[in-house]
Amino acid sequence: MADMKTQRHPMPAQAADKRIHNFDEVALGYTPELAAAEAERCLHCKNAPCMKGCPVGVHIPDFIERIKLGDMEGAISVIKSDNNLPAICGRVCPQENQCEKYCVRIGKLGGAVAIGNLERYAADWAMNNSVENRTVSEKNGMKVAVIGSGPASLSCAGDLARAGADVTVYEALHKAGGVLVYGIPQFRLPKELVQKEIDSVVSLGVKIVTDVVVGKTLFIDELLEENDAVFIGSGAGLPSFLKIKGENLGGVYSANEYLTRLNLMKAYKSDSVTPVLRGKKVVVVGAGNVAMDSARTARRLGAEVHLVYRRSREEMPARAEEIEHAEEEGIIFDLLVNPIEILGDNSVSGMRCVKMELGEPDASGRRRPHEIEGSEFDIECDEVIVALGTTPNPIIKNSMPELATTPKGTIIADEYGRTNIKGLYAGGDAMTGAATVILAMGAGKRSAQAIIEDYKKSR
Repeated sequence: MADMKTQRHPMPAQAADKRIHNFDEVALGYTPELAAAEAERCLHCKNAPCMKGCPVGVHIPDFIERIKLGDMEGAISVIKSDNNLPAICGRVCPQENQCEKYCVRIGKLGGAVAIGNLERYAADWAMNNSVENRTVSEKNGMKVAVIGSGPASLSCAGDLARAGADVTVYEALHKAGGVLVYGIPQFRLPKELVQKEIDSVVSLGVKIVTDVVVGKTLFIDELLEENDAVFIGSGAGLPSFLKIKGENLGGVYSANEYLTRLNLMKAYKSDSVTPVLRGKKVVVVGAGNVAMDSARTARRLGAEVHLVYRRSREEMPARAEEIEHAEEEGIIFDLLVNPIEILGDNSVSGMRCVKMELGEPDASGRRRPHEIEGSEFDIECDEVIVALGTTPNPIIKNSMPELATTPKGTIIADEYGRTNIKGLYAGGDAMTGAATVILAMGAGKRSAQAIIEDYKKSR
């Protein structure tokens, strides 16, 4: 029986003063001893409340029990029966707001079981030992096209392939992975690991075709004619901007462009063919995970980094771990501050800001920030990165006007991704707007289930 007094075992990590000088992974992973000790903390609750917080339905107590028993093949088999990308989820899922949030040990008994850390441990063990442990059904004649190759698409494609479908994924960029390869930094999610996860999905029989822009070089109508179903998982890659004076100056980046140059095109390398400005004093606007990724990346390129956010620390939407890591790495948080102008002639020389105060909660329950009159001040900087969220690229919407979308361009669909067009499904950020990797994966999984059920009904 688990020791009630045992405290949660923290994840070993690179020291902050060392990691700001490299792009190696910050979190180092559990040792076998730490994993075993943390697994012992799980009470194996009969009703498994943690599972209701997992968007892909991993049988959490079962895989942890197998780690406890030293049965690593059994652990990864349990995980992969529901999760096609466990090494990724173990690193970037906001477990504190999902599975761990419902752990009965939270707030007492030493804190929630480190479910994400244990999932990562099991997934890394499987990769290091070349263990797959997944079965694939015989081909059933179903043919499905998947648009995009991010987490929603990979999850959908993997489940469909395991069910016996012929699946082809169409990716606009030259490399598969979507936000996993262009959005999340190497120090948080190593790209070699992402490729291994993609290879694992391909090993199920999934075909991935790159350099295909659906809506330009290939159209959804064509895909619907050639397939039994089409799934749109094209993400939300269109950045939002501040809409203030000076935003077109040299040295102003959207977080999308900045992170894509660094992550996909390796701009941090001295011989990169797609370089990026290396500012000495950088301002990042925003406080979500993308803002933290941008700020921590700029820090590794040698900059003094200020993060400007119009609300307080309590309202920051980023993961607690990312905020803590950013603070440890010397990111300066300028809170209750809002930019009103970017200064400079041809390139950035500073940012004019105004101080804010929080008023009454708005309709969403968040306290609305208000400007403090006469509080303007300037921050000297030579680079600005805007990380204010994203919306879906309009290419697909414009190429298929009959597809129902919201005013923001997100695709309208039911909880299983069924759109207003027969045979066409959608999920992930293309449907919800920018969200988390695991929520996108859950949407892809539900759509795969719907596609399979609808195909069976049509036979």
